[in-house]
Amino acid sequence: MHNILIVDDEAGNSRLPGRHPDGRRLFTSSAGSGETCLDLLRKSPFDVVLLDIWLPGGDGLETLERIREFDNPPEVIMISGHGTIETAVRATKLGAL
Repeated sequence: MHNILIVDDEAGNSRLPGRHPDGRRLFTSSAGSGETCLDLLRKSPFDVVLLDIWLPGGDGLETLERIREFDNPPEVIMISGHGTIETAVRATKLGAL
């Protein structure tokens, strides 16, 4: 089973199928802000965080920096409909996939 946290302020973007194509179960949770994401990460381990760049109350890059401060942080994949090359480079330098 994989635990995935989807962080996006648009509720329609926070759904994934319940199974991986190879049949493994996916457990997903969602957060609508960076602060909620960080609170969930403090309470439960996640394997992967899908993190939107544009979030209310602090952008995804700020949230990514704070995730990287955790002991054994999850992998982070940045997502956005409004990304730029500059943002992608910065996210990669901060450790995002």
